[in-house]
Amino acid sequence: MPRVAVVGAGLAGLAAARELAAHGVEVVVLESTGAVGGKVRASEVGGLLVDEGADSMLRRVPEGVALAEAVGLPLVSPSTAEAGIWTDRVRPLPSGTVMGIPTDLAAARDVAGEISEVLGDPVVEDVSVGALVRSRLGDAVVDRLVDPLLGGVYAGHADGLSVRATLPQLWPHLAQHRSLVEAARAARGNPTPGPVFAQTEGSLGLLPPAAARGLDVRFSTTVRGLVRTSHGWRLETGSAADPAYLDVDAVVLAVPAAPAARLLRGLVPTEELAGVRYASIAIVTLVVDGPSPGAGSGYLVPAVMGRTTKAVTFTSRKWDRPGPAVIRASVGRAGEESTLQREDRDLVEVVRAELTQALGEVGPLLGSRVTRWGGGLPQYAPGHLDLVDRLRRALPSTVAVAGAAYDGVGVPAVLRSGANAARKVLSDLQEGQAGPASNP
Repeated sequence: MPRVAVVGAGLAGLAAARELAAHGVEVVVLESTGAVGGKVRASEVGGLLVDEGADSMLRRVPEGVALAEAVGLPLVSPSTAEAGIWTDRVRPLPSGTVMGIPTDLAAARDVAGEISEVLGDPVVEDVSVGALVRSRLGDAVVDRLVDPLLGGVYAGHADGLSVRATLPQLWPHLAQHRSLVEAARAARGNPTPGPVFAQTEGSLGLLPPAAARGLDVRFSTTVRGLVRTSHGWRLETGSAADPAYLDVDAVVLAVPAAPAARLLRGLVPTEELAGVRYASIAIVTLVVDGPSPGAGSGYLVPAVMGRTTKAVTFTSRKWDRPGPAVIRASVGRAGEESTLQREDRDLVEVVRAELTQALGEVGPLLGSRVTRWGGGLPQYAPGHLDLVDRLRRALPSTVAVAGAAYDGVGVPAVLRSGANAARKVLSDLQEGQAGPASNP
């Protein structure tokens, strides 16, 4: 039986391990921390279980739904999909946009003001979202609509994010329409009825432990080196003073770009991979006495408004949970690391003050938590997908990469990345390009 090491027990690593195990392969998952799930986890605040990272996944994309069903976790949908955007006041977020790019200019004017479209040549080379939209629809559409929505997903800025990588549904239509609005309409098509998002009942953080059941996960195990052997690959773990080794037939690296680049150094060119930038963020969770403030599921905050808070979710209303109000605020964007150097209590007070400014007085604070995600979200610069393609074509047989650094940051995209990496090494093994591992 071949043995495969999966480095990293986030959702990408777990998806890879499950796919490999389903094909009868012996799998060892090596995780540097003490828990599975990566940036999908939950803990208690004020006696309530609340997600610390991602809190939902796309329901209309199959991978996340399929995993939840496979591990026996029921799914719930948001009780409200209405969101706002805080400029001078909290205004309704225009409907019918593609990541903030309007398909109806009139509907976007309440937030972005008067909009005039400039027609342009078909887009065939990757550019930043900001550059494209500014040239066609003006600065206000970028600053007040596109940037907040992209920032909510990537914690980055539209001027630094790739159209092709972050708006894959729009990309093929840009070569067919001189009008960006028409391209957005074509990309949107006829939306599938029903909820867009879902959560495993109680918390999305329940998904990784359920997905890890039955897997051989070795915690507090940092992989420090990867070298080829006559039979496959040797991974070095432990400390420099007391190293340990594991011999395997194949390896899936389901870790962020920088550690993946370190492990691949000497095997493939890694300069581009090592250069992938990440944004650091913090999630500030408040448990407040009384009902949820405001209206709808929450609101976004444009960076041009100069506020600390990037987005707010009214968790208890969004997921229809009884008890005190749970409010999640996202703080920090790419290039704003200094914001996260504040003490926890300072970030809590800033978020509370900005909530009051946006909505009026909220109830007394019953509990709070600040979760910091240093280097939490990869920034897909223009040309990112070409970078990923070059890396994967250069990878040696029986080695694959997976995770948010490559194909998407959402739960389904990360799961798909892990499963595809597993299929790559399975194919390599089936072609007989590596022998069995040499030690138990």
